[in-house]
Amino acid sequence: MREVDIATFAAAHADGATVIDVREPAEYVRGHVAGASCIPLGHLPTSIRDLPHRRTVYVICASGNRSQVGAEILERAGIDARSVTGGTAAWARAGHPMTEGSRA
Repeated sequence: MREVDIATFAAAHADGATVIDVREPAEYVRGHVAGASCIPLGHLPTSIRDLPHRRTVYVICASGNRSQVGAEILERAGIDARSVTGGTAAWARAGHPMTEGSRA
């Protein structure tokens, strides 16, 4: 499983990267990276077929722990996945905007 820092993730995000937020819905609605889809970690294995298999998927959570597990699940399924080091907490600390509510 590979990790990326916030600067690398920010560049990929600006280029329209696929972002999966593996936190629970209640956490997601309080603040998430714009464009991130909420797929809780426990639901990730059954959602793999819906994810792109020909491009990198960035996995994010609150601090980086669940995203590491999520990225490993995706990689075992043949998806090029990266865990975002520090998660949404690091994203916000770096001054990047957060979106509230249930929409990506």
